[in-house]
Amino acid sequence: MSAQDHIARRGWCPGVRRPMATGDGLLVRLHPFGGRLSADLARLVAQAARQHGNGHLDITARGNLQIRGVGEDTYPALLAQLDREGLVEPEGEGPNRLTVLSPLAGLDPRDRCDTLTLAQHIENAAASIEGLPPKVFVAVDGGGAMPLDAVGADLHLVALGHDAIAFGMSSSDNLHWVGASPLSRTPDAVHTILSGFANLRREGASEARRLRDLEPGLLRELIARADLHPAAVPARRSAPPRAGVMSHGNGQAVLLALPFGRCRTEQLVEAAAWSERFGSGEIRLSFTRGILLPMIADEHVSALIDEASRAGFITVPNDVRLSLSACPGRPDCGSALTPAPADALRLAESCGDLLRQGATLHVSGCTKGCAHPGRADLTLVGRHGGRYDIVPNGSTRDAASLHLSLEELMSRLSPSNTLDDLRGAFSEGRP
Repeated sequence: MSAQDHIARRGWCPGVRRPMATGDGLLVRLHPFGGRLSADLARLVAQAARQHGNGHLDITARGNLQIRGVGEDTYPALLAQLDREGLVEPEGEGPNRLTVLSPLAGLDPRDRCDTLTLAQHIENAAASIEGLPPKVFVAVDGGGAMPLDAVGADLHLVALGHDAIAFGMSSSDNLHWVGASPLSRTPDAVHTILSGFANLRREGASEARRLRDLEPGLLRELIARADLHPAAVPARRSAPPRAGVMSHGNGQAVLLALPFGRCRTEQLVEAAAWSERFGSGEIRLSFTRGILLPMIADEHVSALIDEASRAGFITVPNDVRLSLSACPGRPDCGSALTPAPADALRLAESCGDLLRQGATLHVSGCTKGCAHPGRADLTLVGRHGGRYDIVPNGSTRDAASLHLSLEELMSRLSPSNTLDDLRGAFSEGRP
């Protein structure tokens, strides 16, 4: 099979069967269920990335793993190798993996339901839906320590109790909660909504590629068919940690962050080794674009943190780089117009104090916003000539207020010490 059989097009998501041409070669995306890999499989992926790609990996905002820089001539061998290991998505044009989970799924003592089992039932129920757009996905949130509110899913499911699941829809400014279902009926309710959406597209009643973009009247019809009952709005939780140590019922979980989700093959091999030496022999890819190692005994946490820090992982939750989101940028991505990661680090030099206070900065090389689907305190969208569209308190889908060069951006950011300063720095009335 030639990778040329799969030409990138709008609304399309790459996988293993359907790689995507980028600036540094073909991008092959793996979608392990729950983001979980054994140490052996992690080492195999790292070896395959060195042999068939350029040795660079990405962890995505949905907890998937990308092999970069794959050549046209080496792709068939890579496909065959990953297929033998069960790492290739099913045939078809729909979502490669429908559900996104917390990396603590099955371990978090605060979760109110078994999210791994619920997600598997949802995947099974939706597998037969024809015509479901490939970008559609469902967040399955047990209500625990790592909320999924900001992942930008089409459907957000949050456990309210042991037998109640709240249904939420993404909107431009927040989540809109539309009802709830008993746990046992939730997979059928999800199937009803998603199959109805696919039917609307097949019948020509809508061209929306995401459920969140469906016309409100049609969306209300789909929700009514799911027979949800009224429910309380889920309590707001703190944003999920992006690095550090978290307790669970079987020890500690150590979340290792990576700047912009970029991972060297050597780092993946090291993480696999630590999981065997210190933990359960499993790694979990996190929607925070890092790697979580579960079941670490208390006496091993300090040694693991020390080794991971030396290997280039971010191990503390207050690292300035954790407030930055950036896509691979130019030249690695063929769609990018600017070198987003390098520009993000330069901008951080101008507003480090602001970032340490919790402000968020998203630098995107184009309008797709792959690195961060939601809102940020400041979103920058690359333009030709190295300039950026400026979107304060918004996402790449929102209208820009200004268009500035990197130097102009840094000049405006330097005096900003608070979020109010940040908003004032990019007001349209400022010269």
